[in-house]
Amino acid sequence: MTIEERKQLSETRIFKAVFPNTTNHYDTLFGGMAMQLMDEVAFITATRFSRKRMVTVSSDRIDFTKPIPAGTIIELVGSISYIGNTSLKVSVEIFIEEMYSDVRDKAITGTFTFVAVDEHKNPIRVI
Repeated sequence: MTIEERKQLSETRIFKAVFPNTTNHYDTLFGGMAMQLMDEVAFITATRFSRKRMVTVSSDRIDFTKPIPAGTIIELVGSISYIGNTSLKVSVEIFIEEMYSDVRDKAITGTFTFVAVDEHKNPIRVI
């Protein structure tokens, strides 16, 4: 299988409903909750690509461009954006979908870096 095929097959999509218990006093999704969900999707994407133990080493940049209101559906999309020797980067986007219309907007983008590790937590080759 080629690298491009592996990248395509590892793309990860997860949908969540935004309930009041995950929102702040503005009735929008907590930023920390968004980051947790993004790291989870990034981890799954990295693992599906490498099929190795992966650990998060950094969140390189997260841009919050739109608030995510309670009562919406979000889609998180993770995709491989860079492959190094022992590390890789995963781009994650969060889209907001209104429950009762076709409105869909990109709300958050971020990049997470992962390192492949062996059973002793030493870095190993990603591929």
